[in-house]
Amino acid sequence: MTPSARDLDLDLRQHHGVETPEHVDMRFELAGVGSRVAAALLDLFILWLATLALLIIYSWLDVGGSVARGWAAAIMVLLGFMLFWGYFVLFEALNSGRTPGKQALGIRVVMDNGRPVTAGAAVIRNLVRLLDCYAFLFLPAMVMVFVTRSNQRLGDMAAGTIVVRDRPTTWAIGAKAQSEELVETGPPELSEDEFRLLDRFLGRMNELAPDVQSRIGRDLAHRFEARIPRRTDDINAYLVEVFTAEQTKRRSRFATRAQTGAVGRTTMTAERFLARKRDAWDAFHQLALRMERTGVGALAAGEIPKFAAQYREVAADLARARTYQLDQRVIEYLERIVSAGHNALYRTRRQVRRPIEEYVLRDFPAAVVQSRVYVLVAVLLFMVPAAAAYLMITERPGIAEDVMPQGMINRAEQAAARDEEGRTYAQEGAAERPVVAAMIIRNNVRVSFLVFVGGLTCGLLTAWLLLGNGMMLGFGFGLFKNYGVLSYITTFVAGHGVLELTAIFISAGAGFRLAKAIIAPGDRTRKDALIVEGRIAARMIGAVITLLAIAGTIEGLLSTSDAPAPWKLGVSAATVVLLVLYLLSGWTYLREKRLTST
Repeated sequence: MTPSARDLDLDLRQHHGVETPEHVDMRFELAGVGSRVAAALLDLFILWLATLALLIIYSWLDVGGSVARGWAAAIMVLLGFMLFWGYFVLFEALNSGRTPGKQALGIRVVMDNGRPVTAGAAVIRNLVRLLDCYAFLFLPAMVMVFVTRSNQRLGDMAAGTIVVRDRPTTWAIGAKAQSEELVETGPPELSEDEFRLLDRFLGRMNELAPDVQSRIGRDLAHRFEARIPRRTDDINAYLVEVFTAEQTKRRSRFATRAQTGAVGRTTMTAERFLARKRDAWDAFHQLALRMERTGVGALAAGEIPKFAAQYREVAADLARARTYQLDQRVIEYLERIVSAGHNALYRTRRQVRRPIEEYVLRDFPAAVVQSRVYVLVAVLLFMVPAAAAYLMITERPGIAEDVMPQGMINRAEQAAARDEEGRTYAQEGAAERPVVAAMIIRNNVRVSFLVFVGGLTCGLLTAWLLLGNGMMLGFGFGLFKNYGVLSYITTFVAGHGVLELTAIFISAGAGFRLAKAIIAPGDRTRKDALIVEGRIAARMIGAVITLLAIAGTIEGLLSTSDAPAPWKLGVSAATVVLLVLYLLSGWTYLREKRLTST
């Protein structure tokens, strides 16, 4: 019968080693590309079902009036968008790194230091899906998982995460009959080399010539008799006696055996160790799993030190299990319950959650202020080409057909006709405005995400998007000027443009932070630089979503309405003031943190 890989003591699985603060080495079994793809497909199927459910609910809604139905449609558009992007982030951040697909496949996301995945890391690794999953049907992600040591796709590298197996290993040590218990006779006297030499000599003794047998026997007896006294003049009988006694000692303490229902081969000392510890391990495992879900804060104050002490004891047991050379499946079981305890214990630092408004009004703008140089680079890469394109098309109007799509030229012609009729640009009815606002928010957030993840191409994609969109904006304004309706389009853009463009610049600045970590990490490794810069970038994306939600609402509800120009310009001025106050809040928060740290 062909022996299995486990029988040959081969382990073809990949592992990631982490040293805990208690100086215990934990080895996480890494999830392979097959289980990760299967989990992703299951999650996408769940998303498809959820989207289908939203469409069915919308079709069943009985809302009176076209305006109400327009608002219902807008809500469905936003819910679908938030579902697609929020599904992975929220499940991984709030369910210990497990989406429903990952949970079904027995895998989860953790930080590469073994701790639970943070909300910021969940944001970064899932935004990068735009680049390594959705752009080319998961191909870049699968290639990266194959070629990287820790099976990390690009999003994992940027966030500092790994995907590990989560389903506990089941094991059992068969009970040994009391009558078979070997007597403890003390430690062995011979070294491993001496014992093997004596074993080979006795096995081949009858095949040796008498003089060779006598000479080797005398040499061995002379070597051993200082430690094991001779009680007979017969050298061969003495050597057999030494071998028998030594074999008994080794069986008692170190010999291995296999039993029905056991995990494999184990030593007698290991079995006694397991028999004494297994109930405590099982109890700790159940407690750790519960604490991982609810947090150690759910324990009474007096129980937290007890839980920490139990964790340290089980971590020490893991080290002992390796010393006793327990079966690998038992060691894996211990590694996983130590991991569960580790995650539960160190999750306590995140139990006190600040109000969401503190993140929105302080943390997010502080990250923008902290990254102002990167944002300024983005502004220049957008505005300089925009100004150049504007001057180019106004000086040479004939190039419009060469550099602008025909649809934009048609819109400029229609704008001139609308202006003569006294109608505003892109005016929509009251029923359509909520849907327009929702679709604008969705589109702008998607573009911002793409500009951000472009930073992982060493900033090339981000810079290209800024240059291209800047030139198109400049050509567009120049085209409308040539048709005599520049103020017309400016009035339309004024209300939402300040916040919208600022959000794009912040996204690009966040992308450039990632690019710098790759190109010039300084005295850090690229991996560490990406993780640190990614944390700041995640907070910047929070500011982007905040600004785009406001900008999209203004664009959909005000810019497309027939409100007079002074109203729209007044809203534009108000957004400038709002933006200044928002960034000032971030600057104040940074200054407070510096004063506190000093």
